[in-house]
Amino acid sequence: MKVKIFFHNNCFDGVASAATFAVFYRECVNRDAEQSFEGLAHKAGQLFDETRFDGDENAIVDFKYSSSPRLTWWFDHHQSAFLSEEDEAHYRNDPAGISSGKKFVDTNFRSCTKYIAETAMINFGLRAEHLYELVQWADVIDGALYPDAKTAVELNAPALHLMLVIESARDDKLLARIIKDLQTMTLSEVASQSYITSIFEHYYQRHLGAIDIIKTSAKFERGAICFDVSGHDMEGYSKFIPYYLHPDALYSVGVSLSPQRSKVSIGYNPWAKESRRHNLASICERYGGGGHPVVGAISFSPNDLELARKVAQEVAEELRST
Repeated sequence: MKVKIFFHNNCFDGVASAATFAVFYRECVNRDAEQSFEGLAHKAGQLFDETRFDGDENAIVDFKYSSSPRLTWWFDHHQSAFLSEEDEAHYRNDPAGISSGKKFVDTNFRSCTKYIAETAMINFGLRAEHLYELVQWADVIDGALYPDAKTAVELNAPALHLMLVIESARDDKLLARIIKDLQTMTLSEVASQSYITSIFEHYYQRHLGAIDIIKTSAKFERGAICFDVSGHDMEGYSKFIPYYLHPDALYSVGVSLSPQRSKVSIGYNPWAKESRRHNLASICERYGGGGHPVVGAISFSPNDLELARKVAQEVAEELRST
C-alpha cells in the first residue's frame, strides 16, 4: 500500500501539514503504508499533472483542490481553495469526497496544520502529543500571530530558524527529511538537528540581504508599500520585512521573479493601526491568483514580468485609493 502526500512547497504550514497528515494516516488509517511526499507550487495556468497521482491513495494538504478521481484525501483552509467553479461543484457533489469524510475545507482555520490535527483528533481519535508544538507554531507563523514585526523578522526562536530553512531551501530531499523527522520528533528537536543548524546561517545571511534590498526598493505612499525585487534572486523572502521597515504601512505589494513564475505578493500589516478595508484574496482572484483575506498572491509566467509589474501597480493604486 502506497500513499502519496502532496503539500504546499517551501511553506512552513505546508510542510507541517504534510507531517501532521502523515502521522494521522499512520496512526488512524494504515500503519503499514509506504509514504512519499511531493511539494506543489502555485504557477500561472495551474493544472495538476494526473500522472503524479501515482499512489494507491493520494492526498493534498494546504493546497488547491483537484477533481482527479485519484485524489483520496484533501485538506485546505484558503479562501481560494478551488481553481474553478467546476472544481468547487465537483467537490460539493463528489460522493467520494464530503460524504466519505476524506476531503475537508474550512477557511476559519489560520493554519492547515491545526485544521488537520483537530479534524483527526475529533473524527478519527488521533492522539499525538509530540505534534503540539508544531501545531502551535504553524498557527503563529501562518496566522501572523507574532507580537510584532521585530519578532517575525529577526528570527530569534528555533522554530523560526526551521521556518527560514523550509522557506528558503530549494531541496526536495531536505524537505522530505524534515517532514519525516517531524513525525517522530518535536519541532524544537528537529530545529536543533545538525543538518538544520549547519545551513541556517547561510539562509540567515540571505535573509539579512533581503532586508537591505527591500529597504532600497520599497516606496511607501498613502498607506501602501510597493517594491520590485525581480532583479534579485529573492524567491521566498519574508513577507513581514516591509512592515518591519515601514511600521505605519497598511498594505504591501511586491513583485518577484523566479525560473517558475513572475509573482505579485499582496499583504495586510497584521500590526497596522487601521482596520483592513480590502479582501486581498478576492483582489488576487480577479487576476487568477488567490490566498486569504489578509494575504494573497498572483502567479504569471516568468516571461510575463511586465504584466506582473502592471498588475502590481494597479493593485497598489486600488489599495491606496480607499
